[in-house]
Amino acid sequence: MSVVLAATWDPRGEAKRLRRLYPQLSRLFGKMVVVMPPGTHFGLLLSLRQFDDLQLFVSDNWPGGRRESLERAITVMPETSASHILYADMDRLLRWAETRYEELRQATRRVQMYDCLVIGRTEMAYGTHPQALVQTEAMSNRVFSHLLNESLDLSAGAKGFSLDAAKFVVRNAQPVSPFGADSEWVVLARRGGFRIRDLRVDGLDWESADRFADTAADADTQYMAAVEYDADPENWKKRVAVADEIILAGIDALKRKLE
Repeated sequence: MSVVLAATWDPRGEAKRLRRLYPQLSRLFGKMVVVMPPGTHFGLLLSLRQFDDLQLFVSDNWPGGRRESLERAITVMPETSASHILYADMDRLLRWAETRYEELRQATRRVQMYDCLVIGRTEMAYGTHPQALVQTEAMSNRVFSHLLNESLDLSAGAKGFSLDAAKFVVRNAQPVSPFGADSEWVVLARRGGFRIRDLRVDGLDWESADRFADTAADADTQYMAAVEYDADPENWKKRVAVADEIILAGIDALKRKLE
């Protein structure tokens, strides 16, 4: 068995790191399907098409990019021996691969054991994030941990699915709420009868401090970037809106008529 990667990526200077890390990633994934936003620079796309196992798609509907990546990953699975899909935000995945490759390798093995694996952050990993994220994500995590009777960190940008679970999620997910997918997909998997399991990792520490850098940020750089992020009230306002989107999408998924 192997795993197909489904990812979304709005590039912020990570292409050089992706090129460097590609050999390691290709050892983990039978194929890598990456959905990118409209307006992605053609030169960037061209420069990455040299990698055989990396398939890039520019989405016409970026709010539905996460769902599209999962759907496209399903379509390439017959080309591989893959039984499962790992969804990951590409910027987070690159940091994980660069800083804790062995942990990522073990996580891909765990993905293959379950229908739905919610990959969250350890206390150490969460501690690297701005408080604007920590405090607002606590609300959405608390709501769905209660409703699903599982202690879950929904917003770490990484989840694993079996083929059957992924197909069910894609059939029933709405391609309109990018952050809402954090809760929606897990709620749908539970409603489809698939068991939810939880995994916490160090490698999903805060990735945004890596932007436009040649290597993953160290702890001091992460800390200073987090302090700067928290100092801007607009970031708090944005993260409250994100938490609201996650909660509303999950509640809608609880009520939605399923196919």
